[in-house]
Amino acid sequence: MKEAIKSTDCKLPSLSLALTPIVLTLLVLGVQLFYFGDFTPHIPLAIGLAITSLLGITLGLKWRQIEEGIFHVIHVSLPSVSVLICVGMTIGVWIASGTVPTLIYYGLTVLSPQLFLAAAMILCSVVSLALGTSWGTVGTVGLALMGIGSGFDIPMYWTAGAVVSGAFFGDKISPLSDTTNLAPAVTGTDVFSHIKNMMPTTIPAMLIAFIIYLFAGFSLIGSESASFEKINAITTSLQENFVISPWLLLPALLVIVLAVKRMPPIPSLFAGVLAGAVATMLVQDVGLHDIFTYGNSGYVIATGVGEIDSLLNRGGIQSMMWTISLVLIALGFGGALEKTRCLEAIIKVIIGKVRGFAGVQTAAVGTSVATNLVAGDPYLSIALPGRMYAPVYRGMGYSPLNLSRAIEEGGTLISPLIPWNAGGAFVIAVLGLGIAEGNIENLLYIPLAFACWLSPILGIAYAYFGLFSPRASEAERREWAEKGELIADLGGNNGMAAERLTPNEALKS
Repeated sequence: MKEAIKSTDCKLPSLSLALTPIVLTLLVLGVQLFYFGDFTPHIPLAIGLAITSLLGITLGLKWRQIEEGIFHVIHVSLPSVSVLICVGMTIGVWIASGTVPTLIYYGLTVLSPQLFLAAAMILCSVVSLALGTSWGTVGTVGLALMGIGSGFDIPMYWTAGAVVSGAFFGDKISPLSDTTNLAPAVTGTDVFSHIKNMMPTTIPAMLIAFIIYLFAGFSLIGSESASFEKINAITTSLQENFVISPWLLLPALLVIVLAVKRMPPIPSLFAGVLAGAVATMLVQDVGLHDIFTYGNSGYVIATGVGEIDSLLNRGGIQSMMWTISLVLIALGFGGALEKTRCLEAIIKVIIGKVRGFAGVQTAAVGTSVATNLVAGDPYLSIALPGRMYAPVYRGMGYSPLNLSRAIEEGGTLISPLIPWNAGGAFVIAVLGLGIAEGNIENLLYIPLAFACWLSPILGIAYAYFGLFSPRASEAERREWAEKGELIADLGGNNGMAAERLTPNEALKS
């Protein structure tokens, strides 16, 4: 596997040495989270970055090289940080414009309480598929759905689970999504074949989640009606403080239309901010300086209705800074682990231990999940296993489509389920789950995001039963040979040496 990633100037660490910074970081993180009861993982991750950097120096790297590795990973993920900034502005301005209050108002008056959770998942799936961004969906439609769920007296962790299931599944199969394009890019497949190959896990996982949310909706609400007194209090307060009109849904519609026309997420979201600003001035009669304040510091209101105040007092660029700082530190930690070859050393040991296609598929999913856990970055959890495992799949004669599905599901879908990961930190902050304030019970959204963890489990099951696990086609083998792709010479699956095969050798393998 010596050519599977770019060569570095440090030697490959032993397994025990590679695990040292990870284990120490997890210990410090555990002390912060469980002993001190403080859900702010920033400093433990920063300490982990420092430990990894010291290890890199002992392995022969200079600080400048480690720094380059750290900032390389941060640079790759800067578009996501930009999306966070745009989402912060969008939330603040769309609340002020009445877009979010209108969504909440009509949701409470139109949606059935019993069907709400299932409808929330489907709605987020459709919007995320159109936008190509799970974060943008969570921060806009997801936020409104949290308010509707509160009106129906549904525990917020149930609503958050449905929102996350839908938003990240729509992102996973959207051709506009960055991760959906990244996974086939690093494995050497095309995006539409990648999306098609994910359907056997996507459709059953969504159907199972849909049925569970339907059952949960009727169980939580029962045969009784929702608390109409509470719903009336919320809708009345919204009408008293905002102009409620279907026209105020136009900023959200504009963003969806731009996304369908394949405009990039950042310009699309910013166009939505501008449209919301115009609506705020024309409809809500708010001045320009106040709009600037809402975009930067978030919206502030005191209605006297606790549910409304807790939901609408949010947004703005500054509200994203806790999440952005966590993302940057986590990305730096992941970059240091990659530069020092710690992750490579661990993955090579895993590859050397697995036997058979099912074992490799399980290892690929597990490696993506573990990278998400340790590095806190969904992009690294896709890119690194994708680069390391691709030659193994070619050597076994299986299509890399199996790998692209494995790392997409272990990377994209598991990201929001890890609180210190970029995806998890964003979900917790934007949906107002209040974990840092001690509302630990809201972490129940993790097991309740059924679609996210069902999909990789189904993918692993398929591998063991030989279902939906395509072998490499002749066209793929020719393409490997023409491009000089690295193919692992497995030597009866006991060795993992890698070599480049000639076109004839590749076609015969």
